[in-house]
Amino acid sequence: MTPDNGTVSRRGFMAASALFSIGAGARGPRFGGPAPRVRVTGCELVPVRASERTVWLFVRLRTDAGLTGLDEASDAFGYANTTKQDAARMEETLRGFFGLINGMSPLEINRYRARSAPLIAKGDLVLAAASSAIEQALWDLAGKALDVPTHALFGGKTRDTLPVYANVNRATKSRTAAGFAATAKAAVADGFRAVKAAPFEGVPPSGSPVSRIEAAVENGIAAVAAMREAIGADVDLMVDCHSFFDVPLAVRVAERLEPYRLAWYEEPVAPERTEETREIRRRIRQPMAGGEVLFGTRGFAPLCRDKTVDVIMPDVKHCGGLLELTRIAAVAEGEGVEVAPHNPSGPVATAASVQACAGLPNFRVLECQWGEVGWRGDIVTPPERFVNGTMAVPERPGFGIDLNDLVARAHPM
Repeated sequence: MTPDNGTVSRRGFMAASALFSIGAGARGPRFGGPAPRVRVTGCELVPVRASERTVWLFVRLRTDAGLTGLDEASDAFGYANTTKQDAARMEETLRGFFGLINGMSPLEINRYRARSAPLIAKGDLVLAAASSAIEQALWDLAGKALDVPTHALFGGKTRDTLPVYANVNRATKSRTAAGFAATAKAAVADGFRAVKAAPFEGVPPSGSPVSRIEAAVENGIAAVAAMREAIGADVDLMVDCHSFFDVPLAVRVAERLEPYRLAWYEEPVAPERTEETREIRRRIRQPMAGGEVLFGTRGFAPLCRDKTVDVIMPDVKHCGGLLELTRIAAVAEGEGVEVAPHNPSGPVATAASVQACAGLPNFRVLECQWGEVGWRGDIVTPPERFVNGTMAVPERPGFGIDLNDLVARAHPM
């Protein structure tokens, strides 16, 4: 995971820099009146226990003008339970990155990116998440300081709503075919027109007894069949393999899944294994997706090259932040690859992703971690809402949300 120094999409990078020059010299709210003189003065981590499996790590920057900027650093420790020790490590890491912006204007995002790049070069996902989180919050603050939605600082939106798919994996408590079918059907009843799950999580590693591997594979295939029957033929169905396969098994499973018409087949092997991913892509019929923990344009370029995958999945929490996500999308656009951001996250990362995706020409669909907790939407104000499988692009300043501290305090880690 190596940070990119700007070798691709230079035009997009220069355009973003120009926008900040305009913003910094503009004449006040919505670019009329005195330029805002805001300085970042504080940073706090707000861990929230969403479920026995999930902790949301929200981060809030404070300023001398009373404005706050939100971001999210969840999932940096894997998809299992994040511990209090993990949260303490994230807090310490964030303090290091905050030192790079303490006293700075939230409009100086390029300066922050330049200062943070050497720290991220170590290739640690926690470092990438902390760095990306600070960058996200600066964009939220920049929009609030200029009284515009953050997407306006990227050239504005081209759509008023974004299609969203329901990731039902964490909501599926019974890891049986019937359990997956029930949650998929419930998500469709909630208005979603696309559903994703990871029914192959139990597949043991290569070299395990063949009987164990085959039993887990059969269970996964049965779950896919049950989900397709439950949601019907007109709803998109995606399968995340979580890199549990090798090439031969990935191909064999893909062939078995052909009757269920997958919208995509996600990460049968780790996305860093580009040649293996490319070999699988050549040998199967389903579209492929991947890239959830890669960093920067340099990390994603191999997946985009020669259309190794059909869909890339940069995660705003891990890929370097909003500006880097737009640069990654530009690289993908040049190769004819679509963008569907990875986002099995809380409402803050979702709100940040919406701002970045609102104007992407090759945007396809955004992920939502559906059904995990009933109070999810209420942890931000105004509450997060999905309508018929879509999410509105807000016109409020910044990301358009604030943290609901009452709800956050009701669910401590």
